[in-house]
Amino acid sequence: MLNLELQTMKDLFGQAILDYQTNNAPEDLITETTISEEDEMSVAYLFRSHAEMPLMEQKALQLARGKVLDVGCGAGSHSLYLQNERNLDVTSIDISANAIQACALRGLKDAKIQDVMTLSNEKYDTILLLMNGAGMCGKLKNIPNFILKLKSLLLPGGQILLDSSDIIYMFDDDEDGGKWIPSDNHYYGEIVFNISYKGEKEKPFDWMFIDYNTLQNAALDNGLQCELILEGEHYDYLAKLSF
Repeated sequence: MLNLELQTMKDLFGQAILDYQTNNAPEDLITETTISEEDEMSVAYLFRSHAEMPLMEQKALQLARGKVLDVGCGAGSHSLYLQNERNLDVTSIDISANAIQACALRGLKDAKIQDVMTLSNEKYDTILLLMNGAGMCGKLKNIPNFILKLKSLLLPGGQILLDSSDIIYMFDDDEDGGKWIPSDNHYYGEIVFNISYKGEKEKPFDWMFIDYNTLQNAALDNGLQCELILEGEHYDYLAKLSF
């Protein structure tokens, strides 16, 4: 699912991470989506300490146990905390070669370029999908295969910890008191992301924010329980999926 995208992308997000790590004149990333205007994102945020992380991420790291897989690890901040502060066995994966290079430079012991959908012959006690990691499957139709793949990587008693948001609040009210959602959206949480860095534009890519009820139904349909761990103040939540 992700490999085809990897082959055609410039890896600008990863380049920003690597530039920051190596002090190579890093700049802010410019992001824009189909439902939000152009905005600046500081790369420094991806290098935040545990104390600087949102409560939801801190809670997920507190619940992590055993052998851990950090999917879409980015700059590796979550993995570093689990490795260095909690002495857990952490494998950190990302499709970005630049991000993984930065993770290695930061001291992660097991960081590798890997699409989780092609990972096999490994099992974990905890799978982390933080910073809306479930969004990487892009479209709601991909969620069943995504969940089944993650399920196949769990050890008995294992858990998947993920956070996301219900972005229904971003749509305008209609005349009937509901929300006006464009008819070309199969699911309102599906968006297209655009990223620019140092004057270059990345190939647009699909991303998804999944509301808790939809996630819960998808988990149950594919043989996993879904538990709401924490709700944020702005439609965001932390959930645990388990056998």
